[in-house]
Amino acid sequence: MLSGRRLDLLDPSPFDIEIEDIAHGLAFVARWNGQTEGDYPYSVAEHSLLVEEIFVRLRPKSESKWRLAALLHDAPEFVIGDMISPVKEAIGTGYESLENRLSAAVRLRFGLPIELPPAIEKSIKKADKLSAWLEATQIAGFSPSDANRHIGYFRETRCKGLKVLVRRPTDVRSDFKNRTAELLQLMDRCATAPKREWRSKNPSIHGRLNPSGGVVDKARSALR
Repeated sequence: MLSGRRLDLLDPSPFDIEIEDIAHGLAFVARWNGQTEGDYPYSVAEHSLLVEEIFVRLRPKSESKWRLAALLHDAPEFVIGDMISPVKEAIGTGYESLENRLSAAVRLRFGLPIELPPAIEKSIKKADKLSAWLEATQIAGFSPSDANRHIGYFRETRCKGLKVLVRRPTDVRSDFKNRTAELLQLMDRCATAPKREWRSKNPSIHGRLNPSGGVVDKARSALR
């Protein structure tokens, strides 16, 4: 990794995962095997930003941690690349097992549960497919009927007006990192808000206990 970390793909540790490596890798990995319109490849990082945006439209009241889970849904591809579905199926369970281990390490690294709630998982997958449909019809040369046949039929008004962007990898890398930082800050606030409310109601007890800081901050400190 450019950060200097050495990630064991067969036994990945959250201690060896850095957002800089994820953002850089995903920004330079092309979706659709590079067969997209524009002067730059359409990156997995750009796709991930779009998936998170669609996820929020599907679940506007979702917690910041689930938005982060949507943003990081393809994070393992920063080291194993993006494979089209037929290739994944040909490789079989070995690829899926590798991908699952990497996903677990990424989620632990950023304070997410290894197993997402089924409803959240379902919404992320729907957002992923909706993103693929938009990409197929806007930049990958598919007609709507072709996209309906190969990806799935969608009539999703919540995605109306969304435009698939094809930008410089360095710009996408920066936006991916910034969005991750924003969501982590929101997670910190959500984690510490109940403590602040409890302290305000129990000032004398708080003085004796002197509780420590936010959950995500403690996780970050442990991973440094």
